[in-house]
Amino acid sequence: MDEFSYRGGTLWCEQTELREVAEKFGTPTYVYSGATLVDHYVRFAKAFESINPLICFSAKALSNVHLLRLLAGQGAGIDTVSGGELHRALVAGVDPERIVLAGVGKSEDELRAAVRHGIRCVNVESEAEVELLARVAREEGRRPRLAIRVNPDIAPDLRTPARTTTAIRGAKFGVDIERAAALFRAASADDSLRAEGFHVHIGSPIYDPQVYATALDRLLALTAELEADGLRVTTLNVGGGFPAEYAEGSAPGWDDFAEAICPRLQGFVDRGGQVVFEPGRTIAANAGILLATVRYRKRAGDRELVVIDAGMTHIVRAAMYDSYHFMWPVTPVNGAVPRSRDQQSTDDLVGYDVVGPICESSDYLAKGRALPAMVSGDLIAIFSAGAYGMTMTSNYNSQLRPAEVLVRGGRADLIRRRETYDDLVALELLDGLTPPL
Repeated sequence: MDEFSYRGGTLWCEQTELREVAEKFGTPTYVYSGATLVDHYVRFAKAFESINPLICFSAKALSNVHLLRLLAGQGAGIDTVSGGELHRALVAGVDPERIVLAGVGKSEDELRAAVRHGIRCVNVESEAEVELLARVAREEGRRPRLAIRVNPDIAPDLRTPARTTTAIRGAKFGVDIERAAALFRAASADDSLRAEGFHVHIGSPIYDPQVYATALDRLLALTAELEADGLRVTTLNVGGGFPAEYAEGSAPGWDDFAEAICPRLQGFVDRGGQVVFEPGRTIAANAGILLATVRYRKRAGDRELVVIDAGMTHIVRAAMYDSYHFMWPVTPVNGAVPRSRDQQSTDDLVGYDVVGPICESSDYLAKGRALPAMVSGDLIAIFSAGAYGMTMTSNYNSQLRPAEVLVRGGRADLIRRRETYDDLVALELLDGLTPPL
């Protein structure tokens, strides 16, 4: 469940009316429910408590430092995939012992930062990266911990988009599973490194718990092979990819995944092993919405369009992945509130194409979506936008990236101001960056 609900014919976040948020901070603006974010993290952790995992929230999904700090206060670690995300986690005050770093193309500077800060684990993705990490470790006089990301060659379920499938043979991520044991042996023999285990991430979102079961069976067989040779595997990182409910009842619950995962890992944990998870969207998606304003209503051929002030530069998932986001007016005409996110009101609705202001034909947020009648100035809420919403924004068309607001009860606080036109050119106008005409 989340803390966005219609009361008195208008949309609220916790005890805060969202019309007031829009009046104060403008649109487009991302609004997050602090209570929902914390509740989802706590309930995810509860589902897997029998194996006591280190839960590293994926900064890739939602990276505002205030929200990372909020999750860290609940015990979360942070999963990072770049030096920038590592920096965000450290600025948020996250203990380096609870930070992991992944990514197929880490730079030397990124690896050096990870080594210097003594993070929990570097998830390496190639033989060449192991060699570079070892050199950096020797130069820094430190002995970093690593896990080898394995590509287990597993096709996810049919609902996982091809563009977010990461663990089939030939994908750019990880090391082919048949080479993983040899690489672990080589890393274990290097005195500058601490080879601890394996990492796997099979795509996102994954709706079938048995896909995780298959991946873990392959990892556990790999672990058994190495331990039979006298090597110790102490970390198994299951990655993320757990789904979110973009429509009511569209995803299994966390208990369903725990039922497939925990029994397989119990023996490993009982021997002193550490399990790591890297959830992102499953915790964050329904903790955030994007507030936007209708600029125009127009007709194009036989299509009814509403043009809003948020487009693919503000939320790219529909244009990039053809993803579904439920949307509804903040204060719908005649109080036509939805019964749920997949069962809309039976009041008279209009089939709208919801489009943004970006100069691209792909700038559609929805096509033929049944919505209450809207006019210029109406507010609309785009739901399930807490994951991969703000983190994927851009300045294409020199658009300004949105503000971000955190709601806690009856209080709404700005946690990232809206960009200005001066922000767009600030880095281009620094002293020394103006070439002669």
